[in-house]
Amino acid sequence: MTLLPPRVAALAAATALTLLGAGCSSLTGTNNAGYVPGDGQVAEYEPGEREGPIELSGETVDGGTYDLAEQRGKVVVVNVWWSGCGPCIKEMPMLTEAAAELGDEVEFVGINIRDNSAADAQVFEDRLGVDYPSIYAPDGQALLAFPGRTSPKATPSTLVLDPEGRVASVISGEIPSRTTLLTLVESAQEPVQ
Repeated sequence: MTLLPPRVAALAAATALTLLGAGCSSLTGTNNAGYVPGDGQVAEYEPGEREGPIELSGETVDGGTYDLAEQRGKVVVVNVWWSGCGPCIKEMPMLTEAAAELGDEVEFVGINIRDNSAADAQVFEDRLGVDYPSIYAPDGQALLAFPGRTSPKATPSTLVLDPEGRVASVISGEIPSRTTLLTLVESAQEPVQ
């Protein structure tokens, strides 16, 4: 596993922790019971260190179905979110813009883990213009596909999968910057050696 240089990681962590504290400590009208923010750490895994392909499928917030296996051959960005999380709300426009910019080269999928209904999650996505699918998994079961890679209660979390479906990198907490996300996507495209 390769971590970002200490200065970059420290700056990203400090920024993320500040934003997490400000964004999720007092979310009016939401139930924060059991909420655990990510720590802002960015971890990359070299091709030889990556475990086997992730198996993930489920019903989407719009009533469709999603199967990660159908995306083999593409880099996939998986974002864990819920509509009452301040950092999730803040990073969603960046994710939506990156998905539009990268087009068919990279697949984006969300995993909604806390909303009371798929309809609530859909309203959130519609309001923010999210046009990629999100699996609705309020019980957190979808996160079991990523053992040891993300905390089931750390929201947001973003995982970048390589074209073979293996975890190439993890951002635990809010994505520090658009540049960080695009760099991780580019790194995930590197061929296995």
